[in-house]
Amino acid sequence: MPTLIDTKAQPLPNGWALLPKEATLEQALAESAPQLLVPATLWSAHKEALRASGRALGVWLDSNENASAIAADLATLPLIALNFPGFMDGRSYSTAVVLRTHHHYRGELRAIGDILRDQLFYLKRCGFDTFDLKDTVKLQDAQKALHDYTTSYQSTVEEPLPLFKRRGVG
Repeated sequence: MPTLIDTKAQPLPNGWALLPKEATLEQALAESAPQLLVPATLWSAHKEALRASGRALGVWLDSNENASAIAADLATLPLIALNFPGFMDGRSYSTAVVLRTHHHYRGELRAIGDILRDQLFYLKRCGFDTFDLKDTVKLQDAQKALHDYTTSYQSTVEEPLPLFKRRGVG
């Protein structure tokens, strides 16, 4: 069973039912979980019916989907998950930055999919709050990965000032 952790690498309970990309409205409404994480295409096509279900709703975007597709609904979504279909597909890093900096999303941002230990530090820097780890990633390795480096030179979502500005140079 996958492990959900936060930026402190603490295991968290995961009450969100992740619906597959090809899920239908009927499947979503038949799901018994009180919290649904629905694909963006299903959300866009049936958001009113999903809202009428009375459940907590989050949306997940695949790596080829744009954050602007759900931008108008961000204030009502407590959770946005971004999928990494393969470890070499980094488009969701950029989507996370866009959600945090351009759309000012302040809810939970979760990384799902093919998440490796070596990505965790960088995912955190892009604004992710939680990480849905595969069984192959050990909790102890994830805890170390989030603290692989103590100082970063570049500005990020996590630290908007580059190192030279933090040091008072320039």
